[in-house]
This record gives sequence, structure tokens and C-alpha cells, in this order.
Amino acid sequence: MTESPDHLPEYLARLADEEAARFITDGLLSGKDNVPAIALNQVAETLPESPRWRLRAVRDLIEDAMYMFRDERPTQADAWLAPRLHAILRLTRTEAADPGLWNYLALGVAPDFVVWRHFSETRKSVNARYFKGPHYKQAFARLWWSAELFRNGSDYEPVVAACGNQDMLNTVLRLDVVDHRPTAQALVRLLRREVVRTGRDANALGKAVNAAAATLMYDVIAPDTQRDPGAVRRWIDEAEEGGSVHHRALPEGPTDGPAPEDSIQRLTDHFAELFADVPVRGREESEEEAG
Repeated sequence: MTESPDHLPEYLARLADEEAARFITDGLLSGKDNVPAIALNQVAETLPESPRWRLRAVRDLIEDAMYMFRDERPTQADAWLAPRLHAILRLTRTEAADPGLWNYLALGVAPDFVVWRHFSETRKSVNARYFKGPHYKQAFARLWWSAELFRNGSDYEPVVAACGNQDMLNTVLRLDVVDHRPTAQALVRLLRREVVRTGRDANALGKAVNAAAATLMYDVIAPDTQRDPGAVRRWIDEAEEGGSVHHRALPEGPTDGPAPEDSIQRLTDHFAELFADVPVRGREESEEEAG
């Protein structure tokens, strides 16, 4: 299978889409070839030499994830890795919206992880969009943005719950409504309460919540509070001093304040009622068996 790069610079870089496409070969997607690291780094755009952009801690984190879940289904690594990747890659949302950063992580830092995590035994290959794709699909962008959108202030526990259900990532992460914090937290509450249990449940609920948003303004019936941008800036600045993330204990995110509890509860109740009327394939059979 694809191996880790044989050359890893000290600092992170960015790789433009057109350059990234050159390295996404059939051999890489089938897990048979490695990425030519030296050639890739010759066309990559280096970032400032700052402790915030050092690569070793990121690579160590990814290696730990592959080791810890080596005997499990690779999907189980998502819930562990997402909050820790977010905590170690302290980015502004503007920086995180740059696909060049994620292209480089996937191809220049951890192509072995992308193949390990996203290799399809059915197709005998990896979907190229896990190397270079939208934020809800690309292997590392999807984890970072999941942590950003599902964290509740400094609390990453909701991220762990959300990333434990693949359809929460594959469907809900691409919906605009998840940028509304009470909505995101309400969806996680339904997972934790086991109102939503399966991937089909999460998929059906996400679509229903998104459709209802066309007529019901969630930010009006369940307003969010103003977050503290200074807290995020301080959290990012701390990374300029160097440091790492504890791999055992769950880290803490920026202290920009949680979403209002009353807004979360209001939407949790509303979404539970909405979900009760949503057709989910297989749910009726399960209820009949339980009865």
C-alpha cells in the first residue's frame, strides 16, 4: 500500500489544485504507488517559517490514529482524529477555506492515511476527491470542518458524537444550516439521545432539517449569541509559541463561548418532532420487530 512520504519538510505548504492533480495518479488511487515527495515539494508554495506551521506534530498525530485503529474499521478513526486535528491545526476559517492547504496535507504529508482511511475494497481504489475535493469530502478538510462546526465553544465532545456517524459527515456537513450553532448542537443531541441511531436516520434527518430551513428561519426561532473573535485569535496565537496536543485526553478548543442552551433545546425538540414524520427506510420494520 501507499507509504508515508520519504521527504517531509519542517513546515506546512500549500499545493494549488492544478499542481495537485498531477500527483493523483491511478497508481496512487489504487494504493500501489507512492507520491514523489521531492518533486511535489518543488512545486508547493511554502508558508512562513512559524511554529504554527510545523509539520512534525501533525504527522505524529496522523500516525497515532493509524496505529490506534489498525485493527478496527478505519472509519472509527474520524471521531478521535477530528478534534485533535482541529486543535493542532489552529486556523482561521479563511485559512481553512484554502484548498491548497488540504491538498498538501493529503499528498505531501499523509497520502498513506488517505489510502488507509478511504480505500474502497469494492472499487479497489480511493475516490480522488479525498485527495483534492470540497471541504465536506476531502480527507482532512472534512475532519477539520466537522470539528469547527460541531464543537460547542471549547467543548469537543459534540464533535466526537457527530463524527461517530458517517452520514452526519457525508450528508449534514455539506448543508448550509449546520453553520448555525444551535442547529448543529441540536442534531448532535438527537444522536446522543439515540433518537437518531443509524446512518439512514442521520441522512433522513439532515435532509428534512435542511428542507424545513427554506420556510423556517432557525436563527430567528433559536438565536445564537455573538461569539468572541478575540478568543479564537488568542487560541491561534498560542500556536505561534509552539506546543502539541495531548493524544489521550480530549483537547480544548477556543473559548469563544457555547451556543445558547435554550436555543439548542428548542431546536432539539423541534427536530425530534420533524424526524418522527420523516420516512426512513427500514425504520417501520425495526419498530414492528421491537413491538
